[in-house]
Amino acid sequence: MKTILVKFNIVILYIILLSNCVPPQYVSEIESERDNCKTIREELWTENEKLTVQNTELQADLELAKAAKAKMEEMGLKNAEELKNLKSRHSQLSKRYNELEDAHEALINGSDAETRQLMGRLENTQKDLYQREDQLNQTKIQLDKERDELNALKSELQKQNAQLLELQDMLTKKDKEAEALKQKLSAALMGFENQGLTITKKNGKVYVSLEEKLLFGSGSTQVDARGIEALKKLANVLGQNQDIHIMIEGHTDDVPVISGSKFEDNWDLSVQRATAIIRILLDGSDIDPKRLTAAGRGEFMPVDPRTTAEARQKNRRTEIILAPNLDEVFELLE
Repeated sequence: MKTILVKFNIVILYIILLSNCVPPQYVSEIESERDNCKTIREELWTENEKLTVQNTELQADLELAKAAKAKMEEMGLKNAEELKNLKSRHSQLSKRYNELEDAHEALINGSDAETRQLMGRLENTQKDLYQREDQLNQTKIQLDKERDELNALKSELQKQNAQLLELQDMLTKKDKEAEALKQKLSAALMGFENQGLTITKKNGKVYVSLEEKLLFGSGSTQVDARGIEALKKLANVLGQNQDIHIMIEGHTDDVPVISGSKFEDNWDLSVQRATAIIRILLDGSDIDPKRLTAAGRGEFMPVDPRTTAEARQKNRRTEIILAPNLDEVFELLE
């Protein structure tokens, strides 16, 4: 993103310094580059905001899990203290019970009234002891259950943290792979950049955009020699990167096709241009055809919605979208 912003600022400075001495056609090209940079910057900001929201949601889930863990630990400590108190009470009652038994033996030969009184006290004490023993057992069972729940919660939290780290590592790896692919393409197509070809990276994908003038004549699906040369160099790089999905999108302006031409409409023209490029990419290359998809967008995805000649020229383009294989990421999310 920093590279794109620096490029954008250089273009603006370049326009300011040379606007009074450069021919109008070069000024137009520079302004086009500036508009493209603005669009890229806005898309990157949008993607950054989306990732920030996702990260905030994940952090919120993590905080909730931590709070639940703290609550379970607090409950465990409380029950442990209660268990300790009950054990102490049990010990005291047992001691008292033994004392009463001794007293009972000592008074066995005493009066019947005293004996009955002591026996009653003994029975009541024994009954209370049994009740407290039952309470102690119930508390222990509840404590064991809560301890198991706490351990399960800890295990699930650790699992989620591990998955989150694994997902982050995968996304970082895919982004680095996309950046490396962009650098390879820039090196291979260096002679074509600023001549109707641009290479950008956004949303984890690499976009190779080719203006109509580099590939086709007006209303034609026949790629000229210069365009074939660029596509062959592109195919050579893609053949060395087998784990990339390739989408070829044809785009037109909003001017209807000429009545009576071999194309029904702009949809038809854009699709046939996309398939023509696919045939060139496959010819003599190591690219697996299963990796390729042709799409015609017609005039419905313009980069410049204006109806000026300059805007329509920018909209007449072919975009080759290179996306990394995200099967591992999707499996982890499932």
